[in-house]
Amino acid sequence: MGGAGPGWGPAGLWVTLGLAWSAAVALAAEEPAEPCGADGWAQDAVPPGAAFVAAASYRGPGNNDTRSNKALPILLWWSGSLFPHFPGDTERIDCPRGSCLVTRSRRVARHRRTKALIFYGTDFRAYEAPLPRLPHQTWALFHEESPMNNYVLSHSPGIRLFNYTATFRRESDYPLTLQWLPGTAYLRAPAVPLAEKDAWRRKGYGPVLYMQSHCDVPSDRDRYVRELMKYIQVDSYGKCLHNRELPSERLRDTSTATTEDSEFMTFIARYKFHLALENAICDDYMTEKLWRPMHLGAVPVYRGSPAVRDWMPNNLSIILIDDFDSPQELAKYLDFLDKNGEEYLKYLEYKNAGGIKNQFLLESLEKREWGVNDMTLPNYLNGFECFICDKENTRVKEEQEHKKSHGKIPAPRPRIAQFKHMGCPMPTPGFGSVEDLSGGDSWKEMWLQDYWQSLDQGEALTAMIHRNESHQGRFWDYMHEIFLKRTRQH
Repeated sequence: MGGAGPGWGPAGLWVTLGLAWSAAVALAAEEPAEPCGADGWAQDAVPPGAAFVAAASYRGPGNNDTRSNKALPILLWWSGSLFPHFPGDTERIDCPRGSCLVTRSRRVARHRRTKALIFYGTDFRAYEAPLPRLPHQTWALFHEESPMNNYVLSHSPGIRLFNYTATFRRESDYPLTLQWLPGTAYLRAPAVPLAEKDAWRRKGYGPVLYMQSHCDVPSDRDRYVRELMKYIQVDSYGKCLHNRELPSERLRDTSTATTEDSEFMTFIARYKFHLALENAICDDYMTEKLWRPMHLGAVPVYRGSPAVRDWMPNNLSIILIDDFDSPQELAKYLDFLDKNGEEYLKYLEYKNAGGIKNQFLLESLEKREWGVNDMTLPNYLNGFECFICDKENTRVKEEQEHKKSHGKIPAPRPRIAQFKHMGCPMPTPGFGSVEDLSGGDSWKEMWLQDYWQSLDQGEALTAMIHRNESHQGRFWDYMHEIFLKRTRQH
């Protein structure tokens, strides 16, 4: 891979961040103990508002941390729109291993007690990253949304910019894989009786539902569905491949179709099969497109996470598109199930008592500390910030022990996110091969270019951090340098 200088790569980032972290420990040894300024803030920092110092409300499970707010590590939600506390800009959180102050005020971005910056993946832009990267701060990534929102994170140089992650991948530090599944009761909800579904078919409705209004996505799902439509009736109500109207103006309202509105759910539950194709392909990226049909008692015809079987309630609950050699072969199988009710109902046996047999799924739901639409449990934003708070309190304690021991106790080693914390593959055509596509194909021009340009962006920002750049405007100079190096290589 091309970089911005000789020897750059993931290993180089580890070394740089390791050196930066060690430098932070040494710097901490040189700093005087608090208080420094009049209010306990470093004298060269801009002091925050009174609400920051005097945050009075408490969040988190609670602890016995007696430190005042002035002594706590600070976590900055760089993506302020995700700040999970209202109505203010700052809150004290009391987590299992200690307390922290969390804020969305960027005024404290360079404060020595600001130990971590939390970024939202969809909003993270390499050319807007805060520079220079301070050696005493970790970067945390929260990204539960589609890989298509930011392919920078699917390449090693991009994901390894972060120390901690919360993504849909089970391998991330704080996994959000089951973010769309409230629990087993959601899966066990009763299905529409088969007799009613068959009656629906006799009224002229197809066996297969397609409901998409987000077209031209990396998974290229419309290209596959268009081919499938040649061999079986697919009723498509969304903007993509639209061929049928919903029965009322209310149901045609996009805001209705994106919620679990009872009228809408009743309508789509009558279909035997739902085409459930995610907008991007990546391990463990599973959304409501998968779980909603299962809740309703329709059979998902699925393409998305290649590891989806790991999470299914039993061995026969969904139909995987990639198990079939062609759309025509899939259509034959769907037609067979449509005409053989006994075989079709086998796909719904997980709804029966004891039908959910996947212990991995059950244990994952049981261990999950956050809830989905459950006010009795914390949400995953609060959970992740407590996770980071605990990590930073542990790091502060280890740095203090290192300092007191005069180096006899090793300094804490930095943790760097791994490729598998996101690591989504290059987009491929929904049907056929890249070689079959014309030179002017819009999908090819958009998503393949976006994917590989994102690699360059991650490498450019990595190089800027290595070189301790402070001017964001130089990002495009680094991009140009990478482009020239790639051109020479090819």
